[in-house]
Amino acid sequence: MGLRIGDTAPNFEIDTTEGKINFHDWAKGSWVFFFSHPADYTPVCTTEMGRTAQLAEQFAARNVKPLGLSTDSVEEHKGWMNDVNETQNTTVGFPIVADKDKKVAELYEMIHPGESTTAAVRSVFIIDPNQKIRLTMTYPMSVGRNFAEILRVIDALQTGDKHGVATPADWELGGDVIIPPSVSMEEAEKKFPQGFKTVKPYLRYTSVK
Repeated sequence: MGLRIGDTAPNFEIDTTEGKINFHDWAKGSWVFFFSHPADYTPVCTTEMGRTAQLAEQFAARNVKPLGLSTDSVEEHKGWMNDVNETQNTTVGFPIVADKDKKVAELYEMIHPGESTTAAVRSVFIIDPNQKIRLTMTYPMSVGRNFAEILRVIDALQTGDKHGVATPADWELGGDVIIPPSVSMEEAEKKFPQGFKTVKPYLRYTSVK
């Protein structure tokens, strides 16, 4: 049975570029952007590691800790990070899991035999401060991730949690949100005194801050 949205993210203890971590202890109280790579010293991965580092302030503003994973050693990771910093004009400041025996990759089902039996595909797990998996994405090994989308879905999840709302297609921070159908009209009037627009009984838009 695969990991599903709402499951508790499995715990693990492992070496990283910033020392050994117990994942649950390290993540406690924060959101986590956990993302895997097929291997060190590969071009697409290099750009993704660099982009994550460049967005450090954006992640921090959202109380998000990035955590990378590749199935190579700490020493290989550290050498690769020198290349990332040089080529992407940044400084990597987050840990990268050294998953040489693929323990974590298999625990999180990042090995897809149809793609590779030895390397992790580009998996994304967004994990909340209660250590629940809130979103997953899986990319093939040759396709780089869209970081604007990663930040967008984190904003959407955090906005939904804060206000008890859903977000429409292509929603971006500051846009109108949707009142869930489970909220009655009477409840909506109390919960959203700023008002809302009813398009259909099941489709009601409002704004939140």
